Amino acid sequence: MDLKEKIDKNNLPAHVAIIMDGNGRWAKKKGNQRIFGHKNGVKAVRDTVEGAGELGVQYLTLYAFSTENWNRPKKEVDALMTLLITTINSETDTLLKNNVRLLTIGDTEGLPKNVKEKLNAVIEKTANNTGLKLVLALNYSARWEIVNAVKNILTDSKKTDINIEKINNEYFEGYLNTKDIPDPDLLIRTSGEFRISNFLIWQIAYTELYFTDVLWPDFRREDLYNAIINYQQRERRFGKISEQLI
Repeated sequence: MDLKEKIDKNNLPAHVAIIMDGNGRWAKKKGNQRIFGHKNGVKAVRDTVEGAGELGVQYLTLYAFSTENWNRPKKEVDALMTLLITTINSETDTLLKNNVRLLTIGDTEGLPKNVKEKLNAVIEKTANNTGLKLVLALNYSARWEIVNAVKNILTDSKKTDINIEKINNEYFEGYLNTKDIPDPDLLIRTSGEFRISNFLIWQIAYTELYFTDVLWPDFRREDLYNAIINYQQRERRFGKISEQLI
């Protein structure tokens, strides 16, 4: 029995989020510059997206570029933006063929104009696709998202009276970038690091976390299958006790 056959299709995580880490280390091990790792990471993205779609995962969110990544050397940032455009161009037909809808979260207005234009074009082209929703987190950080939500609530409060008693979890979530996206059931981080790195902090309150030593360029659908198999062996209680779940 191969890994895919071990997966219970009735217990799939509806939303898988991935912190794609290890591109730089992968390149360094091979005696190349960091961008070489990022370029090879595209292969991992393609295989993971296809694998998730074939299984029936509804949402796949990839942490592609954080607000903190602007602090990297300009040469690397410029190369990443160029790679992003190249990848969007080369993968659009594959997204359409596989019925994948592209979405984004993050401060995309802060991206270069040519990147925004390419992204918006593909988002529009795939808008009617009904399969996997592929969410790219671009120029994103969880702290930025939360602060931005508070700012928008305060802005709206100036336009209309807001009853403070009505501000609860559901109300606040309506101001997050992910307001129309369910919270992740499973968060995967590659490369052996054990941290969240400012990613979906609000949304992962009850998410199952899975860490693997595999560097992102080496990650393939079989690694996704292993993570999902591990996820399916866990008991998700959401604050309750086991007996309440029977």
